[in-house]
Amino acid sequence: MSGRRASLLLAAGSVVSGVLAYVLFALVTRGLGATTAAPVSVLWTVWALAGAAFTFPLQHWITGSLAAGREGEVRRSGTRVGGLVVAAAAAAGVLAWVWRDRLFGRDDAWFPVLAGLVVVGSAAVGVLRGGLAGRGRMASVAWSLVAENALRCVLVAVLLLLDVRDPVAHGLCLVAGSLVAVRPSAWRYADAGGRPAGAVAFLGSAGTAQLLAQGVLTGGAVVLALVGGSPAEVTSMFATLALFRAPYMVVLGTLPQVTHHVTGLVVAGEHPALRSLARRVAVAGTGAVAVATAVGLVAGPLLVRTVFGTSVEVDAGVAAIVGAGCALALVNVVVMVGALARDRPARVAAAWGLAVAAGALALVATPSGPVERVAWAFLVAEVAATVLLAVVASALLRTGRSARA
Repeated sequence: MSGRRASLLLAAGSVVSGVLAYVLFALVTRGLGATTAAPVSVLWTVWALAGAAFTFPLQHWITGSLAAGREGEVRRSGTRVGGLVVAAAAAAGVLAWVWRDRLFGRDDAWFPVLAGLVVVGSAAVGVLRGGLAGRGRMASVAWSLVAENALRCVLVAVLLLLDVRDPVAHGLCLVAGSLVAVRPSAWRYADAGGRPAGAVAFLGSAGTAQLLAQGVLTGGAVVLALVGGSPAEVTSMFATLALFRAPYMVVLGTLPQVTHHVTGLVVAGEHPALRSLARRVAVAGTGAVAVATAVGLVAGPLLVRTVFGTSVEVDAGVAAIVGAGCALALVNVVVMVGALARDRPARVAAAWGLAVAAGALALVATPSGPVERVAWAFLVAEVAATVLLAVVASALLRTGRSARA
């Protein structure tokens, strides 16, 4: 399959998957109402974080390993990676149990259990897509993107037709989407080449970097719940972030091809082309921030109500802040790909760690209500990440080295 056709298939699959994701959450919010849907919103955020920590890193690592002829690295790392996933799932469940009242507004164990299952399912999807992409089966990767959310939409629609309004049942639908990973052929790897120790180290750093990045981008609903936002405000924050995150989700679906292109430039030592790409990203990012801010101010509240229902309301100023932050996230993900292509996940993780610290400081220092505090903290964190990642990328362009950080 040609690179252009693969890119188009992945982009199309990502767009359709993104549309289905909006349909899914619109069904949930309209069917349950903003207040009842709040725990599902938080679980969705957990899913996004789990995808960042496991789906993307596993997909990236397995794809690269197979393409480089190191399939045995995947096979021999299975036990260690599997143990890491199980430990993370258990930790997510325990933390969700400890904070169940704040996060989900319930005192039962259902949503903590679902949080753990979401982690396992996200890792399984990463293994599936990594195996498919590493073998050049980009059409199958695109179909997996669509099938995951299509299955969720069908299940939620059935529940609503049956007049089932229990949020636990709708949370189970979110978990069930990961069943698309049940394809035995995608889990078979030959025992040839590679060292498992290096694989686990890369996954640790890359997973941490991506988890922090996605935590900033998608964690607003969880943070708002923790700082005292009402259930309706939690759902509204999630909906606003989801709306302005649409372009980012499309880019995520095409990352295998973006990574391939940038890695090719790095390996070939095409530093002028890399610098030209950096300039184009900067110009495009500036324009995206301006457009997203304007859309948030002028039409943000209307768009949120139109997509997610009249019970979901957001202030125009908050919509503008969230829109600007999501636009900056597009810039940051492209710069991250460049740094990872040079095998520098530790530097990327450090940059995001500092950005999270900046956002946390803004959350504490901003003198306003919970919703506004969370929105400004999100924007501050994305701005800090843009600056710090630009510093990392500039240093790598100057040195021209690709040694492991």
